[in-house]
Amino acid sequence: MSKINQIAWDDTILPFQLDRSDIRGRVARLDGVLDHILSRHDYPTPVGALVAELALLAALVGPTVKLRWKLSLQVRGNGAIRTLAADYYAPERDGAPARIRAWASFDDARLDDRPPFQQIGEGYFAVLIDQGEGTLPYQGITPLAGGSLSACAQTYFAQSEQLPTRFQLASGASRLSGQDSHWRAGGVMLQTLPAKPMQGDGGSGEGGLIEAADILQGAESEDWNRANLLLDTVEVLELIGPSVGPTDLLLRLFHEEEPRVFDTQRVEFGCSCTADRVRNTLSIYSAKDIAHMTTDAGIVTADCQFCGAHYEFDPHSLGFEATVDADGQPLSDRAAE
Repeated sequence: MSKINQIAWDDTILPFQLDRSDIRGRVARLDGVLDHILSRHDYPTPVGALVAELALLAALVGPTVKLRWKLSLQVRGNGAIRTLAADYYAPERDGAPARIRAWASFDDARLDDRPPFQQIGEGYFAVLIDQGEGTLPYQGITPLAGGSLSACAQTYFAQSEQLPTRFQLASGASRLSGQDSHWRAGGVMLQTLPAKPMQGDGGSGEGGLIEAADILQGAESEDWNRANLLLDTVEVLELIGPSVGPTDLLLRLFHEEEPRVFDTQRVEFGCSCTADRVRNTLSIYSAKDIAHMTTDAGIVTADCQFCGAHYEFDPHSLGFEATVDADGQPLSDRAAE
């Protein structure tokens, strides 16, 4: 593959369908986006691996939803890795890129040599869909189970949507000849078309969670199992690239399933933080609370956990007892106008 073709597939999501088995899917490649996310923080290796996995999941899941604004994936646990969050922002117009951001919080002193997922501890995996102003956000939660974030996402789709779903993901530092090392990630998502609702309570998975075998029967089950067996043959370097393009990968894996591809979706790093959003977040606090947040220099500061943007505010302009506006003008003057 030429360097031009390598670049063409970087930071893209390729939708496809397997016509023989009525299974849809996506191939995602994150290059500059992931490197931008991880370069903003000095994450230890296990934390960085989980941030990469969640960002890749957001890239694969986000276009699945008929999304007008934002899909968020959040993980909370009681272990050394306390919080993981990734947001996918839908394209603002036809032809525009989608945007992705991700972040993690952790207790460095508690990290050890165990697999990254085990260091999250007990907690939950949440999917939040915000369609923007005038709509009610949706939230679905599933327990942490299955040994990986991708397994948690599979459980979410089986439990909440009764859609058998499979993810095969890989990420890591990559170095091409003559270039510096940087992060890359790639993955494939398979998902059945909507099936009949499952009858009965509980499933055959861990703790009674629903799995694909509980939903699909007969020919649908055979098609699903066959596609999964083919996906099992994928290699890490095929997922991450850049030597193997997504279309070549699909033909290698699923040529007998009659794969059909659709238009690619470009993705880039993007953050929604603004000074006004920070002000709105702090609007629930009293003047006394704001005083506790004020530094010795007489300002209130805030840093975006996702992009690292730094904001400074006049404390008198914050909270529900603010006395001046963002420009420092007395609010009493505005009320008198």
